[in-house]
Amino acid sequence: MSNPQVWFVTGSSSGFGRSIVEFVLSKGHIAVATLRKPEVLNELKSKYPSSQLLVLKVDVTKPEDVAGAFSKTKEVFGRIDVVFNNAGHGILGEIESTPSEVARSMFEINFWGAERVSREAIKFFREVNKPGVGGRLFNISSITGLSASPGLGHYSASKHALEGLTQSLASELDPAWNIKITLIEPSGFVTKGLTENLVKVPAHPAYTKPDLVVSHIRNLVNNATKTSEDADKAVRRFFDLAQLPDPPLRLVIGTDAITFSRKQLQKVAADIDKYEAWSEGLQVDK
Repeated sequence: MSNPQVWFVTGSSSGFGRSIVEFVLSKGHIAVATLRKPEVLNELKSKYPSSQLLVLKVDVTKPEDVAGAFSKTKEVFGRIDVVFNNAGHGILGEIESTPSEVARSMFEINFWGAERVSREAIKFFREVNKPGVGGRLFNISSITGLSASPGLGHYSASKHALEGLTQSLASELDPAWNIKITLIEPSGFVTKGLTENLVKVPAHPAYTKPDLVVSHIRNLVNNATKTSEDADKAVRRFFDLAQLPDPPLRLVIGTDAITFSRKQLQKVAADIDKYEAWSEGLQVDK
């Protein structure tokens, strides 16, 4: 391949992060795989030369780790084409049952970590890549960033925050920089984030009735591997997304994500239509 792409990936140990690293490498491109425990990728490192795979220890909650990883990538490869901003995890539990410190710790990764990587990515695309080349920033959100889920309240909130940040960031950029940003909003794909890395908080005693929606959500998550979609197949779409000249701000992906997002948009539109008249006559009296 005459001009392979350089992909910078956070959260590369499992899930979408691991899958996209493996897919990019299989296509002959270059991957910078960042994660907290680099030894997890030792087997993968043995399969690819250092000219194609760079594995870096990065904790996205540490500014020096993130900045250092971008600096090392500049030193080794001189450019980045795609940043796959993926590090994060979830919490399953009612809002009342989830300790504040547990929720705050998740926000440090899901929101502030993603914000930190986004800052460095934009700066790199603008100041390190050749003028006008730009780059692609993929912020990995969730369908819960559009349609919040009971039992996943704090996780949904972290993704809503990321959505707001990303939409604002995309609208702030100078078009001359040629930087394209997309929020990827998947539904429940089979990843370790769904099966192993999910923090499960014991149910609050007030929410144990089996007919409550949150009880249903707990059951769905506990049996997720029986109904979820394949992350390895989804990352092929993410790769295709990086090749589009004019990518969307949002990519809703997964059958459940499509269904839930449409229902949410219909609800919002219905509420707007129903109470539109309440906004009439609110001008300041002259």
